[in-house]
Amino acid sequence: MALALALMAAILHALFGALQKGRYDPYTTRAAIDGCYALMALPFALFMVPWPEPEVWPLFAVVWIIHIGYKLAQASAYSVGAYTVVYPVVRGIGPVFTVIGAGILFNESFARVQWLGVAMLATGILGLAVYNLRHTTTDRARLPMALGLAVLTGGFVALYTTWDAFVIRATADPFTFVAWFFLIDGIAFPLAYLAYRKGRLPRPFTPLLRLGITGAIVAIFSFGGIMLATRLDKVGEAAVLRETSVVFAALIAYLFWGEKVGPRRLSLMALIALGAVVVELGG
Repeated sequence: MALALALMAAILHALFGALQKGRYDPYTTRAAIDGCYALMALPFALFMVPWPEPEVWPLFAVVWIIHIGYKLAQASAYSVGAYTVVYPVVRGIGPVFTVIGAGILFNESFARVQWLGVAMLATGILGLAVYNLRHTTTDRARLPMALGLAVLTGGFVALYTTWDAFVIRATADPFTFVAWFFLIDGIAFPLAYLAYRKGRLPRPFTPLLRLGITGAIVAIFSFGGIMLATRLDKVGEAAVLRETSVVFAALIAYLFWGEKVGPRRLSLMALIALGAVVVELGG
């Protein structure tokens, strides 16, 4: 079950990232998605799952702070850099730090062959970033800033993956965490966005609303899936499997944006997939 949830999260996470690099700027898209999934989570949090235990509320506060930082870093990275460059860097940095964090927080340990798998996966992901970096022709002047923001975002990915896993395990009912996470997490960005725009909504609003609803559904199953996977199995293994999202992101870029894959990118994607298999079987 954990394996299936992690792979589902990988596919949907690639789609979620692509949604933030479309018609609207990343901040507008993120505000729309967050607002929609907060509204979707509201009835579940209030009426359909047990409320969080009193001792869990401070942990939720830390979750909220970490995710605010992550979303600001991610939106900034997508604003200044190409998706095909930024996304692999973010996902390549994340799993290594997550495995280390899970070892510290949960006393998880990886066998030597699993570390080999992590190295293969990270090498493949960062290799994709280097390949895309060499072949990109847009925004080259802002690439150093984009790469710096991508590394920062990858650090936040590792931090929220590890901390979310800690909090969902501290909550008696995992669906309590999922419902309240999306409710709490979805409030800040829309309110800040509306305050910045002095209450004015983008025009036309209907396409943005449609994007927000689609992104909210993808986010709930993607982030919710990986949260449940970290409760069922090792946090490090689930995080590594999720980073196969880079392969699916490349497929999205090929199918929808007409980007060529080529033998080198195919080889790197095969290395990523093989690394994930080694991590899973090596355990």
